[in-house]
Amino acid sequence: MRYIGHGGDVYAAARELGRGVHRLLDFSASINPLGPSPAALRTIQYAEALLSHYPDPACWDLRQALASHWDQPADAFLIGNGSTELIHLLPQALQIRHLLIVGPTFSEYATAMGRSGGRVSMVMGERADGYRPPVGQVMAAMQRTAQAGRGQPAMDAVLLCNPNSPTGHACEAETVGTLASLAARRRLWCIVDETFAEYCVGTSILSRALPARTIVLRSFTKFYGLPGLRVGYAVAKAGVISRMAAQQPPWSVNMLAQRAAVAALQDVRHAGRSLRFMARERARFQKALMRLPDCTVFPSAANFLLIELPVGRQARVVVTALRRQGLLIRDCSQVPGLNDRSMRVAVRTRADNDRLLQALSVAIQGTGR
Repeated sequence: MRYIGHGGDVYAAARELGRGVHRLLDFSASINPLGPSPAALRTIQYAEALLSHYPDPACWDLRQALASHWDQPADAFLIGNGSTELIHLLPQALQIRHLLIVGPTFSEYATAMGRSGGRVSMVMGERADGYRPPVGQVMAAMQRTAQAGRGQPAMDAVLLCNPNSPTGHACEAETVGTLASLAARRRLWCIVDETFAEYCVGTSILSRALPARTIVLRSFTKFYGLPGLRVGYAVAKAGVISRMAAQQPPWSVNMLAQRAAVAALQDVRHAGRSLRFMARERARFQKALMRLPDCTVFPSAANFLLIELPVGRQARVVVTALRRQGLLIRDCSQVPGLNDRSMRVAVRTRADNDRLLQALSVAIQGTGR
């Protein structure tokens, strides 16, 4: 059995610690601290009749809602069992054999390529530059690929997470659009993971016409607060969507997920409240974390913060100490491009964040190598 090595596995932690899930504070998964839309919750509450039928395999209502939301045709959307399912569809559907990943970033991209028998290369942001994605280096690599002679391994796709996880850095939409346009001219696929983009609307390229060979991934997990229902979507030209859909198993998105996602998408009031809360609390939480002795906190456009512990402290030790207290945070020490002092924390409610600050202060002072 394959266990997912990401954050959010509260069930494993509950079994390990011998306590209920409700007695854990999960900072390892970055979910909207205000929870799901009240409209989505009402939809789920009154959805009993949906359980006696198979889900709609076309996800028709959700695709129509997304088409209206983004002012794009409905056949530009593919709904998946979370964006993770879509990440794993891409290599086979698009025949990607060599993917250039902009790091340090989410590990599932490389995992998906490995499962399909492909290979990855990485271009890393530098710590000294705040882990800013080196878009210029990516474009240079794309140019070299176009000029490569026969016998050299050809890169056929590039992937950028924007805003990036776990660093929190976001590129401007114009920069990403330039990258996607260059990829189209070079006949390369450009995959942009916008899983956290609801928190910084100006960075998304979905408000403009997508270049050919561009695929944008989105999720209803992080901002809309529906991780347990597993619903995400891809946006691309209709022909690309058809190729992806051909690789998807039937009924992969359940009906509760489809209906709740429509309700969440249309709840503008909850979205606005969530954005205002995050802007205030992220700034407050970041300032408080920066007061911890010798810790580095990187600016973030998303609902999490990347922390670097002082020299002489290791993330895995601090993460383990906090886990014993029922506080789950993300150990990023094994993320390529980061170091063994790196960890990521979600921005939760003010009370939860203050509890973590107190525990983290004690853990940093009391743990060593």
